[in-house]
Amino acid sequence: MSNNKVQNLGEQLKIRRDKLKNLQDLENDPFSITKFNVDSSTKDIKNNFDYMEGKSVSIAGRIMSKRVMGKLSFAGLQDFYGNIQCYIKKECMDEENYREFKKLDIGDIIGVEGEVCRTERGEISVKTTKIILISKSLIPLPEKFHGLQNTDIRYRQRYLDLTVNPEVKETFVKRSKIITEIRRFLDKENFLEVETPVLHNQAGGAAARPFMTHHNALDIDMFMRIALELHLKRLVVGGFDKVYEIGRVFRNEGTDTKHNPEFTLLELYQAYTNFEGMMDITERLIRTIAEKVLGKTLIKYGDYEIDLGKPFSKISMTESVLKYSDVDFSKIDTLDDARKVAKKHNIAYEDRHKIGDILNLFFDEFVESKLIQPTFITDYPVEISPLAKRNPKNPNLTERFELFIVGREFANAFSELNDPIDQRKRFEEQAELKKQGDEEACDVDEDFLTALEYGMPPTGGMGMGVDRLVMLLTNSNSIRDVLLFPTMKPLDK
Repeated sequence: MSNNKVQNLGEQLKIRRDKLKNLQDLENDPFSITKFNVDSSTKDIKNNFDYMEGKSVSIAGRIMSKRVMGKLSFAGLQDFYGNIQCYIKKECMDEENYREFKKLDIGDIIGVEGEVCRTERGEISVKTTKIILISKSLIPLPEKFHGLQNTDIRYRQRYLDLTVNPEVKETFVKRSKIITEIRRFLDKENFLEVETPVLHNQAGGAAARPFMTHHNALDIDMFMRIALELHLKRLVVGGFDKVYEIGRVFRNEGTDTKHNPEFTLLELYQAYTNFEGMMDITERLIRTIAEKVLGKTLIKYGDYEIDLGKPFSKISMTESVLKYSDVDFSKIDTLDDARKVAKKHNIAYEDRHKIGDILNLFFDEFVESKLIQPTFITDYPVEISPLAKRNPKNPNLTERFELFIVGREFANAFSELNDPIDQRKRFEEQAELKKQGDEEACDVDEDFLTALEYGMPPTGGMGMGVDRLVMLLTNSNSIRDVLLFPTMKPLDK
């Protein structure tokens, strides 16, 4: 910012504070006002103009524009629903009130009383009879014709972003509607919504590095949850046959356009079904939400046109790697052969990686970014699926899928492992990996194993990143664009 702009801003700040001081000296402090009777909104007036024309209304909002022209003035008022013009004639107002209006600044929050009308130019307006300053804006809004474009400021000062960028507000209105429709869909499917603990004694249910904290009263270290899975499956053991949760989870990892350390996750579990049942419900859920929120299933995302209306594609991980890299892992039987083909294709692996891990590395490198239209990837290696049932036809694979759209993972689902003996073995393998330095591996969860030993019916489970679904349905490129308050490093750091 230039010195002239800084100096100009400083002068504006002083002027606004001086105005506030003058009002307070006159015992007319706007911050002493505790309520204002609002009986209409900009949406009410515009949508029902034929009925409301000539009627008295009381509205409130922020001044977004102002033109003073002697005895006739105009102010643009913005409330939650949109903008409307206040048509202000000196002869229609108390003389002192008109003088007070002329001193108002863009950004001030006002209450307006008046009559609904249409101006000579045809614009729906409120012919104003009274204006009350409800809250004084002490900092000017960004320049009128340039808006707020700096993404760092937009994310840090979301309240300002919502004020000056109407399309941002619309994104978050859609986000709310999407979550509402998720609940409505699952409620109709007879799922029960529950809440499970955020603080865990040990991290589990996903491969992720957790946040740690300390409980003073109990004098124990605890973890912010990285998934919802293990507590929800305990409820299936307890007889909740259809259960789901929409909740915040926390992963102590890096940030980019697809990841934020805290995000919203949907997980659902249904007894007496498998991963194919989850495939059906996942596809129907996404399609229904698009229809309800957007009114269509053919959507634009960036340069792509995505068809959520036709059946989603399905291909195994091994087949997809063969398709895009010409490497056939169905013919690779030894770890040595897997390492050789990895070196040949410049795929970096670690000593701890097994054949299934290397197959997954090939998928990440050659396949994921190619999956633009909705595609279910199936038959994941057991090495990277510690909570999924083995495929009866091939015990090296599991009954698991992930859904990919526009090159991103949207959902992850299993035929849930309900064999406590097999589950203990896989937990122990994960614990050994953790000892070797894998920060994303989990420990042995004895309480969960005890629950499985009491008996869990065959169960299908699915997890979906709500933020990524919102990104898709609002054509947003970054996860920060769909989180009201994304994680940011403090400015002084």
